[in-house]
Amino acid sequence: IGAASAFAPGAMLPATKSVRSATTQGPSMQLLPLYRDGELQGSTVMYRPGVERPLALDGTYVGDIGFDPLGFTNVIDLKWLREAEIKHGRVCMLGVVGFLAQEFVTLPQFENGATPLDDFFVVPAPGLWQVFFTIGAVEAFSNNFKLTPGDMFADGRAPGDLGFDPLGCGKNPDALARRQLVEVKNGRLAMLAFSGMLHQQLLTKQGVIEQLANFKAIM
Repeated sequence: IGAASAFAPGAMLPATKSVRSATTQGPSMQLLPLYRDGELQGSTVMYRPGVERPLALDGTYVGDIGFDPLGFTNVIDLKWLREAEIKHGRVCMLGVVGFLAQEFVTLPQFENGATPLDDFFVVPAPGLWQVFFTIGAVEAFSNNFKLTPGDMFADGRAPGDLGFDPLGCGKNPDALARRQLVEVKNGRLAMLAFSGMLHQQLLTKQGVIEQLANFKAIM
């Protein structure tokens, strides 16, 4: 699951006629480049050799390496899962930057908590409600109020494509495919990093940069 150039269109690319043959030597992750459409990516690209690829993960989406150990793609619409991954990746990329920035930046009329995580609890309740309703409005309007797996993609919209591409990243299909892979990989990494930072601050009561500079063991 995964793709898209930071809000750029086209999570799926048109098929090409060229097909690269895959070698059976070495780890399957090295068989074919993980970008472009399914023909170039290949259904043989797997996160772990010897594992059967889920039927829904046919290599069409950029970054698809057949990873679905819990079988979500067997019961939930793949486009819905793809949309969720892309959005969570984007939010976490912003969240990681925010976690780091809050150790150095304080907005006017606000005060920071002991750690960036604590900053959430010093924001006045009206401010939190503003954030909550703003996020809801962005989600609703960006999907034309189609919010269920049954209607979200009824108009043919590709998962992750919000029509936002001010820099024209989607003009070159090959460059777009590479950017889509970069986004999904960075998004996946950011989701892990954000979770790690969150739990690190819960356990150590230190910010990320502070702990790197002044490490304190938990025990």
